Amino acid sequence: MANGVWHTGYGIEINLSLPDLGHPYRPDLLREITASVSERDPQLLECLAHHDNRECLSESGGKSPWMFIRRGRVGGRRPLIASHLPITHKATPEESAQHKATKERVVATAGRYGLDADAEVPVANRRSVSDAVVTGPAGLRVGWEIQYHHLSPSSVHRRSVNAVEHGITPLWVAKDRTASLIDRAPWARVDDMPWRDIADGKEMVIRGGYRHLEVWKCVPSSERHCLVSEGAGHCGAIHADWFVPALCLPERKPVLIEDLVLRSATGESVPVYVPSRGSGRAGRHMWVSAADRALWEEIVHEKTPLPTAPAARTTT
Repeated sequence: MANGVWHTGYGIEINLSLPDLGHPYRPDLLREITASVSERDPQLLECLAHHDNRECLSESGGKSPWMFIRRGRVGGRRPLIASHLPITHKATPEESAQHKATKERVVATAGRYGLDADAEVPVANRRSVSDAVVTGPAGLRVGWEIQYHHLSPSSVHRRSVNAVEHGITPLWVAKDRTASLIDRAPWARVDDMPWRDIADGKEMVIRGGYRHLEVWKCVPSSERHCLVSEGAGHCGAIHADWFVPALCLPERKPVLIEDLVLRSATGESVPVYVPSRGSGRAGRHMWVSAADRALWEEIVHEKTPLPTAPAARTTT
């Protein structure tokens, strides 16, 4: 039990002993933190010891670092009490073996390319540990986060922000199409492979998270459909959109995990965030070539249409 918790959403410490929780300008805070865990992010409230990188006996005893708030009974009083949530998922032996094999493969690949790489690297403030950090020849650091079981979106965001603040570009790896980290940060999805295949060097294709920019003139002869007109119409404008290699015209070669290890460290491949059409809040994170990102930035800031699609098209 504790009389204080860390609010991961607001980045504030909450004092449960005070009537206003230490934040008089947040009148809804009590309602927010006492809501059922099923109705909020389970990682909204964090143990202060865990947040401060101190040892917590409850965690050592098998509890998670995440908290819930309840009303206790002390005499005639009903004080607020913070308690640890149980651990709801432990990596299975297969997940742990897959995780270890993937981490080791990233480090070994970097070494073959002459890049510096280390496993289990604490971020400067020690609030998180990257599974592997690969450093490119120009000093660019990429933090590989192998995440083969569930992690809440808030944790993905928090850990990614923490990495960026310390000069590390996060690169999350998932094996599940429904993984919560997808589009929450720069990511890549691989197949769910036996750990022995990963360790033995079987081809690991990036199935999601890496895309190529396609630019085309929206005319009847185009193989692409119009992005703004309904039905089969053509607007005559220049369109640009992102496609996985298999859906490019012509089809591109698949990107392997070895390719991404090298290209992300050298800056040949870079992360980009593309807002969804019609929504300023939703969007997609993806890895793309540096040339494609430069062209995309030129297009979205361009006031006049591109002169011709072939001249604007960049191959990788």
